[in-house]
Amino acid sequence: MNNNSLDLANLIEGFRLSCQTEGKSLKTIDWYICFLNKFGQFLKQNQMPNHVEEIDKTHIRAFIRYLQTEAKIPRNGAALSPATVQGYVRTLKAFFSWLEREGYIITNPMIKIPVPKAPTKVIDTFSAEQIGRLAELCHRSNGDGYRNLSIILLMLDSGIRVSEMTGITLGDVHLEEGSIKISAGKGAKERIVPIGSLVQRSLWKYINHCRPQPLTQAVTRLFLNPKGLPLTRNGVQQMLRRCGRRAGITGVRCSPHTFRHTFAKNYLLNGGDIFSLQKILGHSSLSSVRLYLNLFAADIKKQHQRFSPVDNLAGDRRIYPLIKV
Repeated sequence: MNNNSLDLANLIEGFRLSCQTEGKSLKTIDWYICFLNKFGQFLKQNQMPNHVEEIDKTHIRAFIRYLQTEAKIPRNGAALSPATVQGYVRTLKAFFSWLEREGYIITNPMIKIPVPKAPTKVIDTFSAEQIGRLAELCHRSNGDGYRNLSIILLMLDSGIRVSEMTGITLGDVHLEEGSIKISAGKGAKERIVPIGSLVQRSLWKYINHCRPQPLTQAVTRLFLNPKGLPLTRNGVQQMLRRCGRRAGITGVRCSPHTFRHTFAKNYLLNGGDIFSLQKILGHSSLSSVRLYLNLFAADIKKQHQRFSPVDNLAGDRRIYPLIKV
């Protein structure tokens, strides 16, 4: 095999092409390549080998230790979070597994290197009072107010990602059936997301009375800006930040992901099961959904105290005497 073909930088590009042909999202691929390039820079700066057959566990562990103790976020100089370090290690595992499958290496040095543990963070969510303030603000606003209200209600009722929402076209919306087809899902996976009657009514009003005239017939996205162009992911994020400030929302980040967490929490608290939640959120495995279940365990416990089947039988003369102490 040509020696240059085992050069790390060369194989990173090969890995990029492989990820593209496997249908991974552009965002995921960008993360992979960014992390792998930083790994290559670390090896070069520390006079370590850049041929994959010469990279071993010692070099990889040195890089992980560097991430944990010295690496900084460029924009603010802060240390990397444990979750970010996990992302690097998972990327290396994916890369070296690919190298092994493709025959570039015989022994995978990542096999016995575990993913570092990270503390589980409490996920902040919106309260009912905060949601009410956001909705009231949008209702009072002129221009894009009703569009913004429709966006907020849709995210709260479906938990869709912001990239999925900005990718929705008019043809994806099925108000009669109470569902929306997500065609721009993570990993290029399509799925059907149900929506409630209030969101159906909100979207109907937006589409028929408030949606701007598209700039051209080729513009078919559901949510548009005042110029008749598709609303972008960044546009939604900025809109939510503005709404959060104007509504006086504090203690929680006013972002698309917070709406996703809020949906998941309320879905579980209202009696939804993790299997249907997994399908609605578009997760490929139950592990991420179980995280929601664990994080909101205290809230679910409170719900159980209110709706406990046995406790609610306390007034039944046939049951209560049997368990009375």
